[in-house]
Amino acid sequence: MIDSLLVIGCGNMAGAMLEGWLAAGRAPSSFTIVDPVRENAPGGIPVLREVPQTGMFDAILLGVKPQNLAEVAPVIAPLAGGGTLILSLLAGVELDVLARAFPAARGHVRVMPNLAVSLGKAPIALAAQGLAQEETAAITALMQPLGTPEWIGQDRFDLVTALAGSGPAFVYRFIDALGAAAIRLGLPEEQARRLALAMVEGASALAAGSPHDPGKLAEMVASKGGVTRAGLDVLDENGALNRLVTDTLRAARDRSAEMAREARGG
Repeated sequence: MIDSLLVIGCGNMAGAMLEGWLAAGRAPSSFTIVDPVRENAPGGIPVLREVPQTGMFDAILLGVKPQNLAEVAPVIAPLAGGGTLILSLLAGVELDVLARAFPAARGHVRVMPNLAVSLGKAPIALAAQGLAQEETAAITALMQPLGTPEWIGQDRFDLVTALAGSGPAFVYRFIDALGAAAIRLGLPEEQARRLALAMVEGASALAAGSPHDPGKLAEMVASKGGVTRAGLDVLDENGALNRLVTDTLRAARDRSAEMAREARGG
């Protein structure tokens, strides 16, 4: 059971996680937040400017920039004793790096959510070392109100980061492109963007609740020789869309792996 959580760095992602936890009914008193610049935190939780000198925490959530880990780790390490779990949002910082930075911690967990945690609708990739079965269950329970926790091997963490962590940005870009194309083809700007967003919202909700996979749903919408088929033919020609998306995920995955090498000093 994780009852007390120290949050180091309350940026966009950590702040969205706090919103999700509070919306799910978690008590604000269970959080201690440290951030050098943030003025206000969700739920009116006080924001400390410096790491407390003493305290007992079930877990410490790292939300600082990855390049700042070496600077902040010595300050945090005295609070990361044998009863404390380290939860890291730091992209590219692998478990062995966390273990070297916090050798006395009870266990180390990489966490890769996206901003939909504030709505309780994010996929949350998790990888860990040093956890007992009950600790794994406690982390899963902690993340459950934020979306869908998925335990994966660290060897796939870069790819899952690209898909689940960076993926919303790619979806947003596609929504924007749909609206922009409709504008270029003659729709008023506000109407085009409103229709594009409403269409994606409805399509996503339908896909999430359908017994059919998205590929099958696309075929169900398109009839031979019809309007939708004409558009799909452009996306499908020579595998154009599949190649583009594969290249997109590969670039994000490879950058995550590159950041991991940089964090290791290699």
